[in-house]
Amino acid sequence: MKQGKSLPDWMRRSCLAGVLLLLGSVSGWSQESSSAAASSQNDSTAAAIHELQQEVKELRSAMVEMRSETEQYRAENAALRRELHGARSPSEAVLRSPQNSYPSTAPADSDPPAAQAAPAKADQTASLETRVGALEESTQLTNSKVDDQYQTKVESASKYRLRLSGIVLLNLFNSHGQTDNLDVPSYVTGPSTGTGSFGATMRQSEIGLEVFGPTLAGAKTSGSLQADFSGGFPSTWNGVDSGIFRLRTASARMDWTNTSVVVGQDNAFFSPLSPTSFASLAVPALNYAGNLWAWTPQVRLEHRFQLSEDQSITIQGGILDNLVGEFPANSYFRQPGPGELSRQPAYALRTAWTSSFRGQPITFGAAGYYSRQDWSSEHYVDGWAGMVDWQIPLASRLLFTGEFYRGRAIGGIGGDISQSVVYDGNPSLPTTAVRGLDTIGGWSQLKFKATNTLEFNAAVGLDNPTAAEVRGAAVSQTYLFSPLFVQNRGALVNFVFRPRSSLLFSGEYGRLRTSQLYDVSNSADQISLIMGILF
Repeated sequence: MKQGKSLPDWMRRSCLAGVLLLLGSVSGWSQESSSAAASSQNDSTAAAIHELQQEVKELRSAMVEMRSETEQYRAENAALRRELHGARSPSEAVLRSPQNSYPSTAPADSDPPAAQAAPAKADQTASLETRVGALEESTQLTNSKVDDQYQTKVESASKYRLRLSGIVLLNLFNSHGQTDNLDVPSYVTGPSTGTGSFGATMRQSEIGLEVFGPTLAGAKTSGSLQADFSGGFPSTWNGVDSGIFRLRTASARMDWTNTSVVVGQDNAFFSPLSPTSFASLAVPALNYAGNLWAWTPQVRLEHRFQLSEDQSITIQGGILDNLVGEFPANSYFRQPGPGELSRQPAYALRTAWTSSFRGQPITFGAAGYYSRQDWSSEHYVDGWAGMVDWQIPLASRLLFTGEFYRGRAIGGIGGDISQSVVYDGNPSLPTTAVRGLDTIGGWSQLKFKATNTLEFNAAVGLDNPTAAEVRGAAVSQTYLFSPLFVQNRGALVNFVFRPRSSLLFSGEYGRLRTSQLYDVSNSADQISLIMGILF
């Protein structure tokens, strides 16, 4: 009986213990589930951080591997070059020996392996050349990738690519004579007796930005901005070394396959060429001495006709801000000038033919310019100019370029030695007649490219207003505000040495001779040494 009663008791106690154990497990599982749910968000954040850290480590390791591969490729390239040189030397010695200059006369029972050695060596040499070429291409590709990773990119607020460029330029100059500007002279203002100066400037350094925008209506959009420090001098201690920041050009483009639209402040498209000079970047070289130029707000349209594979015609036309070359009347508030008072823009048109000559492009262009001007009291003057330009390769390393023009009242685009008009009397009186000053001029340059890194340039230019018109105005004029120029001649010779694409050295000698009325002629000289770093 006792044994029979003990079995149910044992079973009851076992069931009770199992129930208690199950309840404890359920309670522990619920607690673990709640704690796991509470920490799931923290785990996901930690995982994301860990993943980012892993990506950074992988990028760093990839950079290290790329650099090591570059060094390995360079070592293999050098070894293969040495092997190739060793393989070439015996074959070259055999080929240059006297007996190989004539057909072989050896008997038929001569040693055959010697005859088969040259083809085998040639095949080995060709194989080595192929391997060296492949390794060179691979090394260049790897180096470019490493350079891309090493270079710091320019960031912008937009998602489109932005490129920074420019030049840090130092000019040392030694001048002799009186000119309108000490470091970048345009014409001579007085006699050179006992006058001279030495100085240096960095204000011709430039900064440029280019942005490459989206494609719109099938056209690639882009924009550019260029500025320097030649906007004048602040009124402070040593202000000549603290040039004021100045806008040169700022334009936007839409480029289709054969058509382009350009808006903004840009170069004078009707006079596209200028002599090569790093001594005169604040203004183009030979300005007011035969070189027409302007950085003018404009809207223009360009279209290119492809006549053949190496021959095309370009037509450009547009409207420009109607400027006459005068200094602003106010340093802060803008007031209209004679061109803007006419209530219409200036107009320009250019066409150019381009072909290939001796493996280089040859170009001839012709252009026209018109400017309606109101010189107060409804004294209207029609400014105009006709121009031709050329770029002719005379030899593989010799290039001849230049421009020629004939015009009237074109001081706003670099002609007339800054004198657009002359007065038949006192300019302050409203009854005094105003006449546009006729002029003729141009420039030519000869460029010799001695090597890929060294070139020499020589250029001459002339701006020659009509002396009879100036003389007639001087006779009737009651008061002369400034000297009246009748001719300005300029010449320069220079060299440009670029041992690297981002480094240049240059030296230049320039000479100006400016003639006034009554046989007054003065000259000035300048020697410049230039060093620049491009970025």
